[in-house]
Amino acid sequence: MEKVKIENVEIVLSHPDDLNIKWTGQNDLIRQIMAAWHIISEDDIPLNPRIVGKPGAGKTTLSYYAAKELLKREVYIFQCTVDTRPEDLIIVPVISENNKINYHASSLVSAMIKGGVAILDEGNRMSEKTWASLAPLLDDRRYVESVIAGIKIKAHPDFRIIVTMNDDASTFELPEYIHSRLQPTIELPFPDVKEEYDILKMNLPFAEEEILKITVGFLQKSHINKASFSVRDGINMARYAMKLYKGNITKDIDTAFLIALKSILGEEGIKILSANNNEEKY
Repeated sequence: MEKVKIENVEIVLSHPDDLNIKWTGQNDLIRQIMAAWHIISEDDIPLNPRIVGKPGAGKTTLSYYAAKELLKREVYIFQCTVDTRPEDLIIVPVISENNKINYHASSLVSAMIKGGVAILDEGNRMSEKTWASLAPLLDDRRYVESVIAGIKIKAHPDFRIIVTMNDDASTFELPEYIHSRLQPTIELPFPDVKEEYDILKMNLPFAEEEILKITVGFLQKSHINKASFSVRDGINMARYAMKLYKGNITKDIDTAFLIALKSILGEEGIKILSANNNEEKY
C-alpha cells in the first residue's frame, strides 16, 4: 500500500483501476473530453466534464478510454450511490489490528494526490450533502477538506475529473452550484448501425456473423421504438446466444437468439421483436 503524508497525517492511497477497456467510434465525443481537460496557459484550469446517457450506453468506458489511452494517466473509478457519504468521497478512518487509526484516501482523493484521472460513476445518484463536499475541488480552488483527518488536500496540477450520469428517473437532481461546476455536458447517444456492429465485433470477436447482425438489427429497432436497451444489453444477448448455440443447447442461431433475448430483456424485448419481426436484418 502506498502512503503519503499531508500536514503530518499519514494517508493510505487507493490503487488505480487497471481495466481491459476498448472503444470504437464516436470520436467527436472523445475530442470534446480532451478539449475540456486541455490547459491553454499557466493561468488556465481544466474543466470538469460530465457524460450523460442511458444506462449501458458506454459512459464509463468512454471516460476510461479517454483518460487511460489518450491522456495516458492512471485512472481511479469511484462508484457513486445513494448511500455515499461526504467522508466516503474523501478519507475514511480504518482501525488496524493494533487499534491504531489509519486514514484511507478514496479513489477520488488518491487521483488528486497522484495526478491521475477520477471517474465519478453515476454521479447523480449522490445526495446534495455529499456533492457539497466537492464544491471547492470543482472550481479554481481545487482542494477538498477532510474533517475526519483534519487536513486540506490540494489537487495535483495534472489531476482531472469526469462524471458520468444516467439519464433516467432513479437519480437526484444536481444542485445548481454543482451543475455549474460540472461542465461541459457531453451527451452520449446510442451508436448508429456501423458503430453498434463494430462495438459488438470488438467485444465478441468469436461470435457468429449472423448473431452479430441479428443483434444489431434488434438494437437499432429498439432505439427507433424508444426502448432503453443498450449496447451492453446487446453484448450480453449475443454472448449468451453464442453459448447456447456453440454449447449445442439449441440447433440453430435464430432459436439461440430468441432464448437469449427473452432471458436478458424479458417480455419488453419480445414485444420489440414482435413489432418488427417482418423488417430486414441489418
